Amino acid sequence: MFEELKDSSYWELLLLLLGRRWRFRVKGLSMSPLLKPGDEILVNPGAYRNRLPYPGEMVVARHPYQTKLRLVKRVVLVLEDGCCFLKGENLAESTDSRSFGLVAPEQILGKVTSRFR
Repeated sequence: MFEELKDSSYWELLLLLLGRRWRFRVKGLSMSPLLKPGDEILVNPGAYRNRLPYPGEMVVARHPYQTKLRLVKRVVLVLEDGCCFLKGENLAESTDSRSFGLVAPEQILGKVTSRFR
């Protein structure tokens, strides 16, 4: 059900150079042990132009109430209206949909494609 997180390939790095991937640095513990503070990820900002996320995909989204804050979370549920329930891997350290509720599709910035290495 959950997609594995791969290390970046030459293709992903080329897409980063062409502006087709965004690079983010992880700051918190909500996705540990998969992602740790200081890890960097690549995100496809165009992944959801024509479709909604699937459960199991990892996404970067805007926090619903702190719009400058970016979150890395796993999609657990997608409702018919497109709203998503997002959850961190480390439940003890994660602020996610359990506390702030569903996330609208326009708040999802992109799909995590790889760990930047």
